[in-house]
Amino acid sequence: MTRAIVTHDLVKIYPRRDRPWWRPAGPRRVAAPAVAGLRLTIPAGQVTGLLGLNGAGKTTTIRMLSTLLRPTSGSATVDGLDLVRDAREIRRRINMIAGGERMTYARLTGRENLWYFGQLYDVPRARLKARIGELLALVGLEHAADQRVEQYSKGMRQRLSIARGLINEPAYLLLDEPTLGLDAPIARDLRAVVAELARGGVGVLLTSHYLAEVEQLCARVHVIAAGRLVAQGTPAELTALTERRHTVEITLAAPAPAADQAVQALSVRTGAQVTAARDDELRPRYTVRHRHDLAGELATAVVAAGGAIVRLEVTPPTLEDAVLALADAARRPEAVPA
Repeated sequence: MTRAIVTHDLVKIYPRRDRPWWRPAGPRRVAAPAVAGLRLTIPAGQVTGLLGLNGAGKTTTIRMLSTLLRPTSGSATVDGLDLVRDAREIRRRINMIAGGERMTYARLTGRENLWYFGQLYDVPRARLKARIGELLALVGLEHAADQRVEQYSKGMRQRLSIARGLINEPAYLLLDEPTLGLDAPIARDLRAVVAELARGGVGVLLTSHYLAEVEQLCARVHVIAAGRLVAQGTPAELTALTERRHTVEITLAAPAPAADQAVQALSVRTGAQVTAARDDELRPRYTVRHRHDLAGELATAVVAAGGAIVRLEVTPPTLEDAVLALADAARRPEAVPA
């Protein structure tokens, strides 16, 4: 059996009422599903990304996979174990880290929190003490280990949540915005830890608004919109899939009518979108957009026509462009990529 988390037509619908929550007598009505028939595979030994705009269903998906929410329909398995029927055993194999949420006890010290959660996960006592020391060192909280969490800063609390999420040495780690609120050095260290865990065989599911983080860590990415899977592939494949255009911006030292004609001729020949404007110093500036990088061809045409280039900048499509384009396509079902 291949080790993985696999979902089969996973659905989650939250009940809604026609009246506000403070008027419980209101009749219930069917709500749009937060997750609608989702099929995902999160293999062991790999970081898999789950991306989408706010409200796409990412957090709901992670909460179902962590057994905190029961699916409305569909199913999911963790190494062949059923998400609902075998929830107790699954909880021993997984853990979750969610940025911006309180996942520790404020009246306990950092060390006491880790001891408590270690016991919940049945970490052997002989191993637990050493494990706590390792994790406190990993997240830089050795100096505050015996300080109450209520005295921690926001960043310190998030670092402790990271340690808590690793206390049971999980086979699968679910990360929902894990670096939210972290200082850059700690976020960098966490990314290094996640990459090392994956190399060691841990399966990781990552949601993040820091898409550079996703591109750095994820071997494969799933993009969802309105609870549905709209695309999947490597970050590079997704970026190419959207056909988002390269943007070339070129500024000339002075007006050159022949250069202007050359840019317009390039637009007609290639189908590129061209916008002409002036910069703050009233110098001619052209912005050229096309699915291919036309920087070399554009520069050659302008120089040949007598234009003097003072600035040229190329902006390639990014993973962020891809997510936005895919989310937009999801609003037009006929445009959603296969």
